Amino acid sequence: MLSDFMVTLGAGSNPVDHVVNSVPTWGMGRLFGLENVWLWNAHVGTLVLSGVITVALLWWAASKIKTGPEHLGSGRYLTSSPIAHAIEVVCLYLRESTCRPLLGDRTDRFMPFLWTVFFFILVNNLLGLVPITDTTHLVDHFAGGHYFSGMVGATATQNIFVTAALAVIAALVINLAGIRELGIGGYLRHLTAGTPVYLWPLMIPIEIVGTIIKPVALALRLFANMTAGHILVAVLFMFAVQGIGMLSAGGASGLVMGGAISVMSIVASIAIYFLELFVAFLQAFVFMFLTAVFISQLSHHDEHEHHGEHDHEHAHA
Repeated sequence: MLSDFMVTLGAGSNPVDHVVNSVPTWGMGRLFGLENVWLWNAHVGTLVLSGVITVALLWWAASKIKTGPEHLGSGRYLTSSPIAHAIEVVCLYLRESTCRPLLGDRTDRFMPFLWTVFFFILVNNLLGLVPITDTTHLVDHFAGGHYFSGMVGATATQNIFVTAALAVIAALVINLAGIRELGIGGYLRHLTAGTPVYLWPLMIPIEIVGTIIKPVALALRLFANMTAGHILVAVLFMFAVQGIGMLSAGGASGLVMGGAISVMSIVASIAIYFLELFVAFLQAFVFMFLTAVFISQLSHHDEHEHHGEHDHEHAHA
């Protein structure tokens, strides 16, 4: 029984099944007349946990970053915690170096949303690197029943439904911001890309397809990167467990081969975990950055660029 548990921790015979965690093991029932509906699974639990952590962390950081009481003198302007200071630096970088060159005077209006997107995705990505799922399996194993497995722990951002929901929210913000900035008429004119009327039958469908592809790309990029990295780690863990099994079998060849496989797999897993840590930050940044880019594309500045290019072509003609 313990060996079965070790195989579970080592991603089992199929690492994809361990990573995807698509089978609900907790909280099935009847909803809106439908039977066997997933009322709760590990992805839902991780989303809830990520939301709580994101709100609590940023609320706490804001209390440390804000200006203190007057009796502190010049010290009232200093952030009172190293962690809060690091969060402040990240926020300032995202606002001033990443988003302001794109959004201009609209930056402060969109930063609360963009910061929320970045930190919520980041917390979800980082939670995926914590062995919460394996810990719940361990607790259930020693408790002798099914109590916590499937309740929390899976990486929510490697669930295509979660990344699709995030992308839909981003698409709504992008297009509603464009309509607010350009008006209905300007938004519809934007679909022509500033081209002559005779090209509209070609350009308008292309722009509409592009509007749909943008959120699809956001969802697929985040889903694919988080899933691929976790599968690679699961495969390495599987090799490590197989090597340990060869060691326990005994024999000279088992000791040599099992030891070599185990050591190499563990070292490679540690290296990949550091890479996954970098990817967790990178993918949160990419999602936020591309959302800001797409918002900036639906603006008067972008519209003037289209018309400027069109007028330039006429001048040359």
